[in-house]
Amino acid sequence: MSATPALDLAALRAAAERGSVDHAFALAQALVAQEQMDEAMQWHLRAAQAGHPGAQVEYARMRLYGIVDAPAPQDAVPWFERAERAGHPLATEYLAKIAIGGVALPRDMRMNERVLRGVQAEHAPSLLAAAVHFGRKPNADDQVLCLQLLERAAGRGDIAAAVLLAERLAHGEGCEAQPDVAQRLWAQLADAGIERVPGFSLPPPGRADAPARQLALEEALQAPEARVLSTQPHVSVIDRLLSADECRLLIVSARPHLHASRTLDPNSGQALNIDLRTSHDAQFDPVLESLAVRLVQWRMAAAAGLELVDAEPLIVLRYAPGQEYKPHRDYLPPASIARDGPQAGNRRRTICVYLNPMTAGGATEFPVAGLRVDPLPGRAVVFDNLTYDATSPQGRPDPDSLHAGMPVEAGEKWLATLWIRQARYRAF
Repeated sequence: MSATPALDLAALRAAAERGSVDHAFALAQALVAQEQMDEAMQWHLRAAQAGHPGAQVEYARMRLYGIVDAPAPQDAVPWFERAERAGHPLATEYLAKIAIGGVALPRDMRMNERVLRGVQAEHAPSLLAAAVHFGRKPNADDQVLCLQLLERAAGRGDIAAAVLLAERLAHGEGCEAQPDVAQRLWAQLADAGIERVPGFSLPPPGRADAPARQLALEEALQAPEARVLSTQPHVSVIDRLLSADECRLLIVSARPHLHASRTLDPNSGQALNIDLRTSHDAQFDPVLESLAVRLVQWRMAAAAGLELVDAEPLIVLRYAPGQEYKPHRDYLPPASIARDGPQAGNRRRTICVYLNPMTAGGATEFPVAGLRVDPLPGRAVVFDNLTYDATSPQGRPDPDSLHAGMPVEAGEKWLATLWIRQARYRAF
């Protein structure tokens, strides 16, 4: 470490110890940057107790995510609430995110009120979440509102909002097509190192009778009807579960975090790089979940008939030409369960959503059922990994759940996957 940062840290600590709340907060932030989390948390708490809203948010975040100790959302909530009363928009966003899980806070009208409050404060994550919500609604007023919210969020530097706005302008979604404006926006994004998402358009999947200009996040619980394709193994399909905006959101959010996919060894439970799975993927650790991404996951879990808090982190995968996921089963070996979330049990159900149209290949195959599901953007495939019966009331692995991601023959394939356990996996 150079001498200057050490001197700065010493000066901050001296000022903080003299009772300066602002210096205590600055010291905590500096300690976080140096990964001295234990001391940082102590100074955040000290500043939070003295009434510093920013410190209240940061201390609450450290408690929520378990940066030092185990995740403790029930301890984080009161600090977020104190910061919210002081007008801190990030605290309001976090309270809405926590409520989606329905554990540390109830899912009630305050979720909608908090997102609306964030919109009124021009808080970019809230603007984006509201835009994606209204973008699902077929009503023309809602479509215009979606565009307006995306433009406001993009104007505040939100990359995902800018991408979604460019695609809507290009395809004429909620407006007349404006390819020249979209091209200029794409050029700006390219200068920032942001790649284009796959080009496609979908009609809004929401209910036509939904009240216009109404922010109602609980609509995520209203999934389109599922079509059962097989009873053994149990496989169903839900068309148009996600909107074009939601598909694009997951792609642009995942792309910076992609890495070569790994597979669990069935004996040791260790993650290995083997040719069974040749895709790239991004795992959404809770720290990476935006409000908008968390709402999409809630929609997916609800469509699978289970709770989001029972789900492992969302995985978004990209398959290039020739890449595939050879026949496999999603249920976990005992060693893997023992290592990661033993209290949650095994993977009860899987929901996968295709995020873009395919040029050729990329279907999902279930060999035992003699079934192949073609990828369509927004289409979900839901299947059970466990069997429940009189002899196995606690559930047992179903070998018939064997499935495969067929090789991509042309273009690329984007897929979002939630593995949902038998019991609670997430902290919130």
